[in-house]
Amino acid sequence: MSDVPSNKPYLIRALHQWCTDFGFTPFIAVFVDGRVEVPMEFVKNDEIVLNLSLEACHQLQMDNDWISFQARFGGIPRKIMVPVSHVLAIYARENGQGMSFPFDPVQARALHAVDVNEHGSEQPKTPRPSLKIVK
Repeated sequence: MSDVPSNKPYLIRALHQWCTDFGFTPFIAVFVDGRVEVPMEFVKNDEIVLNLSLEACHQLQMDNDWISFQARFGGIPRKIMVPVSHVLAIYARENGQGMSFPFDPVQARALHAVDVNEHGSEQPKTPRPSLKIVK
């Protein structure tokens, strides 16, 4: 049963459509690490909240693995790339209705290391051992 794909991207698209159909503003909360491309000056506690309304973002693509779009932050156009695995929640700004998703940052880092190794572009970064003098 492990070969069944995740239903998360389908739920995100469905809730985005629900928000849009009823005039709500869809927001997503995202865990930010090295795979996420967002303006880092707006990241707080490794998280960012993004407005996915049709008015706020352009060229919105919601695939099974990535959510990408262009948006302005402080008047500057930026390209946003979010792995679906890093979406913590999607909800309507006006009433808070939506859905949150379980997320394990340790597992996400491990998946990133495996993904990078398969594509051969980067080696996983493991912390170097260190010694501490105790008196």
